[in-house]
Parts: sequence; structure tokens; C-alpha cells
Amino acid sequence: MDELRFLNGPLSNLPRIVHAKTKRVSSFDKTGGNKDYWTIGSRERVNIAEIKGAGIIRHVWFTVSSLNKFCLRDAVLRMYWDGEQDPSVETPLGDFFGVGHGVANHFVSLPLSMVRGPGRGVNAGMNSYFPMPFSNGARIEVENEKDDEIILYFHVDYEQFDEIPGDYGRFHCWWNRKNPCTPVEHIGEELNTTGDDNYLILYAEGTGHYVGCVLSVDNFNAFNQKYTWFGEGDDMIFVDGEKWPPSIHGTGTEDYFLAAWGFPCGEYSGPYHGVSLAGDTVEWSGKWSVYRFHIEDPVRFTRSIKVTIEHGHANDQGNDYSSVAYWYQAEPHRKFPPLPKALDRRPRRA
Repeated sequence: MDELRFLNGPLSNLPRIVHAKTKRVSSFDKTGGNKDYWTIGSRERVNIAEIKGAGIIRHVWFTVSSLNKFCLRDAVLRMYWDGEQDPSVETPLGDFFGVGHGVANHFVSLPLSMVRGPGRGVNAGMNSYFPMPFSNGARIEVENEKDDEIILYFHVDYEQFDEIPGDYGRFHCWWNRKNPCTPVEHIGEELNTTGDDNYLILYAEGTGHYVGCVLSVDNFNAFNQKYTWFGEGDDMIFVDGEKWPPSIHGTGTEDYFLAAWGFPCGEYSGPYHGVSLAGDTVEWSGKWSVYRFHIEDPVRFTRSIKVTIEHGHANDQGNDYSSVAYWYQAEPHRKFPPLPKALDRRPRRA
């Protein structure tokens, strides 16, 4: 029955028998002891996984320990597919797994999670279930940019195949930050009919589909003249070089992240959307991380995509914005801008 091949949903393919070999790269102690971690020293850059041939990474699990309380922002995660020299994934470690500002917090979504108990500092179990295909090798790298060493435990679970279908895109992830955003001064009514001053979540060239983001805001500029929060900013997604108006134009930040009337409940975890870190839920000040995954509704592009969001209504606020964008595309991809140094990635306030 050919129609069964088009069933959707995260559990639909579990009954299918697939001819593949399941393997894992991990930090286990090869002597048989219990030193099941790697130590990444100061300014050290380490390949934690080098996989040959064709396959799909199905799951990645990390946990870290360090005297450096900012290690989740100071450590950098990179991934390379098919022998490429420029990474397809480049992001601070903690942000990749769904929480910004260099902190760990407890949340569980469908593709990403952090499992953390109270008072555990940066010690969190971090998981990714994004499928990551490759045809000719994969390499995963972690860099420690600061002085204190990092203790890293990891699993990289993957399936090995003879070949990967030609229409499988490669997984990409890019971190960006604007600290602070520049507020736009309006004369008279506040209008935005170009999107030119919006915060940039993603710009990519090629063919593929955008599957979501994590947006982190330090709302220190909460008390401006009109609004005490950051949620009046609309999302605007420009596809294939289009000008104003974009194909996808939203109605507010909390609307894009699938809440409503602010984030009155504070932190919550949904499969496709949620608040993985909440600040002050009365005035919405402080540090926030919110996520939205386009698992059922990916945004397709054939030449380019530009994902943006206003920082305040018509960009009238000057808060600290950072983000991680996730997407799939055919290679080659547009080379990422240089990642800011560790001190420039750290949160504004501890």
C-alpha cells in the first residue's frame, strides 16, 4: 500500500524494518574503568566524533562540568559534513540545546531538551534528536575558549548506511547576537514597512527548509515609554529574495512562539514551542529563552531565506538579542560570519 509511505508524525516510521547498522561514538573509558569523560583543556579544540562513510546521526547527548560558570557560552560546538572545511553547525554549546545566556535550565521539547535539577549549576543532561545526514563522513568538534578546563561526557548515536538519498538536506545551525539592538527613533506614528532594522535570526542561500529557532532576550531595556516588554515585535520571513511585504508576516513575538497575551505562565515545555527560561513574568524584564520548531510546518526556500523579528514594536527597543537557527539545505551553504570571541558572547549580567 503506497499510501502508507506518506504517513507523518514522529512515531509513524517505527514499524518499518530498515537495513542499517546502529553505532555510537562516546566518551566511555576504554580501559574498562569509570573515567567516562574527556577533559578539554584551556584553549583546546577537540574532535569528539569522526565518522566515515554514509549515515544519519539520530541523537546527541552531552553533559559538562566546569569551574567556569559561563562554560556553556564559552564552549563552541561545530559540525562538518562530507569533508567540508567550513562548519554547517557553529554555536555556543548551551544555546544549541535550547537555553541561552550561558545558563542551564530544565525543559523538554521534541527535538531538544535539558535535564537539570535545582542547584546543579551548569551540570545538565543536554539532548538533540535532530536527524543529521551525511554521505561521506561527519565530524563533530568542541572548542573550549577560556582558561578553566571542561569535563565533557558525550554520546553520538548514528545509523550507518551504504548511501543516503540525494534529496536529503544537510543539517545546519547558526548562532547570532546583537548586544544591544539599536532602537529606531520614530517621528510620529511608529511604522515598519521594510523590515530592514529587524533582528536577524537567519540568512541562508541555497535550497532547503527552515525548521525553527531559539531566541534569547535580555530585556534590560524593559521600561521604555510605551511597553515594558519585548513581545510587540513581529516576525517577518523573506523567501527567495522577496522584498516587502514578506511571504510570512506575524503579529507579535509571543504569537510567533505560539503563546498569547505575553508569556503569562512563565516557563513551559511544549513539543514544538515553549519558554525554556523565563525572567520576570510581571514586567517581562530579565533573561528569557523561547523556542519555536517548524517540525510540522517547515518554511521552504529554493534560493534564499531571511528570518527576522522586530526588537520591540517597529524596532523601538534596545535589548540584548541572541538566537540559534536550525535548518536543512543542499550543500554548499553560505559561509557563516566569524563567531564573536568568548568574552563578546557572555551575558550582560551574571
